[in-house]
Amino acid sequence: MKDFKADTKANRILKILPFLFLMFSVQGFSQDHSMHQEKKADSKNDEVGTISFGGKTVRYDLYVKDTLVNFSGKSARAIATNGKLQAPTLYFKEGDTAEIYLHNQLKENTGLHWHGVILPNEMDGVPYLTTKEVKPGETHLYKFSISQNGTYWCHSHEGTQEQIGMNGILVFQKREDQPDKKFDADIPVLLGEWTDENPKQIMRKLHMDQGNYWAVKKGTVQSYSEAVKVGHFGTKLLNEWKRMEAMDVSDVYYNNFLINGAVSSDYKNLKAGDKVHLRVANGGSSSYFWLNYGGGKITVIGNDGNEVEPVEVDHLIVGVSETYDIVLTIPENKSFEFRSTSEDRQGHASLWLGNGDKIEAPTLPKLMLFEGMKMMNGMMEMSGDMKPMTMTMGNQMMDMNEVMYPEIPESQRMATMKHMNEMMGMKDKSSNVKMDHGEMTMDSNTEMDHSKIDMDVDMTVDHSMHNMGTSDMKTIKRLNYNMLKSPFKTILPDDNVKELNFTLEGNMRNYLWTLDNKTVAESDKILIKKGQVLRITMYNNSMMRHPMHLHGHDFRLVNSQGEYSPLKNVVDMAPMETNTIEFAANQDGDWFFHCHILYHMMAGMGKVFTYENSAPNSQISDKESSYSKFLSTNRMISTTAMLDVASNKLHFENMTMFGARWMNVNEFHSNYKFDHYEGSVKVGRFVGKYQWAMPYVGFRTNKTHDMAKTWFGQNVMPENQNVAIAGIRYILPFLITADANVDHNGKVRLELGREGIPISPRIRGSFAVNSDKEFDFGLKYILQKWVSVSTNYDSEFGFGAGLTFMY
Repeated sequence: MKDFKADTKANRILKILPFLFLMFSVQGFSQDHSMHQEKKADSKNDEVGTISFGGKTVRYDLYVKDTLVNFSGKSARAIATNGKLQAPTLYFKEGDTAEIYLHNQLKENTGLHWHGVILPNEMDGVPYLTTKEVKPGETHLYKFSISQNGTYWCHSHEGTQEQIGMNGILVFQKREDQPDKKFDADIPVLLGEWTDENPKQIMRKLHMDQGNYWAVKKGTVQSYSEAVKVGHFGTKLLNEWKRMEAMDVSDVYYNNFLINGAVSSDYKNLKAGDKVHLRVANGGSSSYFWLNYGGGKITVIGNDGNEVEPVEVDHLIVGVSETYDIVLTIPENKSFEFRSTSEDRQGHASLWLGNGDKIEAPTLPKLMLFEGMKMMNGMMEMSGDMKPMTMTMGNQMMDMNEVMYPEIPESQRMATMKHMNEMMGMKDKSSNVKMDHGEMTMDSNTEMDHSKIDMDVDMTVDHSMHNMGTSDMKTIKRLNYNMLKSPFKTILPDDNVKELNFTLEGNMRNYLWTLDNKTVAESDKILIKKGQVLRITMYNNSMMRHPMHLHGHDFRLVNSQGEYSPLKNVVDMAPMETNTIEFAANQDGDWFFHCHILYHMMAGMGKVFTYENSAPNSQISDKESSYSKFLSTNRMISTTAMLDVASNKLHFENMTMFGARWMNVNEFHSNYKFDHYEGSVKVGRFVGKYQWAMPYVGFRTNKTHDMAKTWFGQNVMPENQNVAIAGIRYILPFLITADANVDHNGKVRLELGREGIPISPRIRGSFAVNSDKEFDFGLKYILQKWVSVSTNYDSEFGFGAGLTFMY
């Protein structure tokens, strides 16, 4: 490892100086990183000869326009930059001035955000917040000085454009007097995913809890029949008793996973002994990726553009929007696979390095989802909160998904479950476990084994021979944040500190993701003063990972390295983790802090930091109006509809979500003569952070031949067939919806029902019963995302069968 470290005293001083400037609130960073590049910009986008202070002015022209791609036999819309699915890699040297002209040839607004780059506020590229939108036909200039070196990336912050190809890698080389480490190859690696589906429709379906068909496609339904087959019927019952959905680690179904816009690529001009520098950026919109290599170890030398002391691992997970600089060695004259596997293990993309026989990277088998469900049951309270822990877990100390990894021996998976139980006080409540700057300590009363808690080492089966039955074992080391160490001290002053605490929360039902149960549209800006140190402690009270990204600043992630804690701009918040970040307030203007999973951000998971007494932003002429437009992008209006055309009746339902809290629910069912029908309209607001309850008002209309009495002795048909109603809907255990309402004549009605009971991967059950003594039972077989075959028995209309259409 020693050959990757700086080897001169002068170089050490150069590394320390920029962070000293940061501590004294100098705008911008100028940190030293151990990076290198040999590839130059192509002739079209080569450097312009204008000299600026400390470097050249380097110009690029980026032309974005609509195109079509075909990865699965179906053409789908994408955004091409200079004719390709992703933008060309942009190269600069520290000290250069970047001049990047964005030419918008789309039919919609666009823009670019320079992820992790320290630059003036008006160049940050968030429409309506920091930078004006780039309208169709316009050309916009982004101009800023390069005060960093390392690997960064850029992407659109406009709508869902990032999902369909509008991103690319940025390479910032060191200054001429600080030469980069020489490698035999330097390869930008942009990780990504591809879906043939319109990403706006993805967001709509997530918002409306309409991802059933994705689960079918992914094989992640976790139905009752599947639970019985693998001996987890009780696990499934408890899961639904606690009002939880099925277990998964990714929300979206993707057709393909990509590296540099392709499923597989070859780099053949490499030989035995060559050292290859990969500049990896996770440009996916919602996918985490596991990285491993068929040629042996991976050496990590940088993270989020910042240099770290080299560390050797066997594999690592890259959070959404994180970057890693890694070094691989070609061990012999063969072709070795560098593989990026989606966290949900639905697929992978490959780089083949070298020439000759192909040596594959280890295959990661499908997750054991019911084991994850069992773990989730143990971690979750009936209230929806996580169970309190007797220790603080942070810095990726424990991968709770480990219980789902088939490649890990059962003994270790059970040990992980045991440790989770102990940390939640379910076994040894006398233990006193705490974290001190990322280091775990316990008193002498605890029964926990330190060696088993050390998550730097992961005992797994060696799959390099692809024999799942092998008993050969080897120690496999995976990266976690506690292993990242800055080569220079990053400690910040302890005076003038502003401390903040955020709890990350949400639910999948209405796709609500918040900080402290507030979306960015529901939150005030957080006022900060230049010269302060911001210390933010975050706790993830949800079962999803959240890669939290801060614009315009690097922060230090407090870990076990103490004064040498690493600098980052993204922190992966795993479920139940607590992490602390610190940064010097040395900028101006408004800066976005948000979850970098695109759909979590669009659902509202973020905050805005605003500097007190900021200078006017030349890009934002009407700050108040622009900010309102920015907030409106986090107030989605989504709708879903269902039409059941059966031989006995017509049944229609429509639901519309207005932002995070408000919902309109419309229902209507009738015979084909339309002389026997009932319909209702309800408008309500969800209350509580898990949105179990929704008080509402509305009206109901009906026409019936039945003059029977209700359970409460009232007439089924009111005097007035059109009545105003008020009531409340509430989610009971087993995900049953209870509805209690009263009309303006005083008639009370109680309803119980549930849709979408997962009987098998494609069969869904439903039932409904009410105090008017009406009931309905149904089954659906999912044919494809829009259509199901259905059958039902209705107490009013009898037996019927037909088709159900979904939107």
